[in-house]
Amino acid sequence: MADKKTDDKPGLSDPITLRLPVDILADIEKIAETADRSRSWVIVRALKYYLINEGSDLLEIRQGLEDVKAGRVHDAEEVFAELERLSREDAA
Repeated sequence: MADKKTDDKPGLSDPITLRLPVDILADIEKIAETADRSRSWVIVRALKYYLINEGSDLLEIRQGLEDVKAGRVHDAEEVFAELERLSREDAA
């Protein structure tokens, strides 16, 4: 069954509680004040940046592990043979 909270507000945010070290929160507040933005805006932007960089690597690893578990794999010898065939076609 779907979570009613997310069904009622598709595309909107979900509030969370987060404990941050005091020094990090101080920097977030300084950045928010300087940029004339909310602390939430700064935190969301930082999390998006993380997800694009380190987070995407972890998500790709997870997807690869799920593919292996589900049997969505290719035999390495077949892959190398196909690459060899394609490189010969390109050379011709």
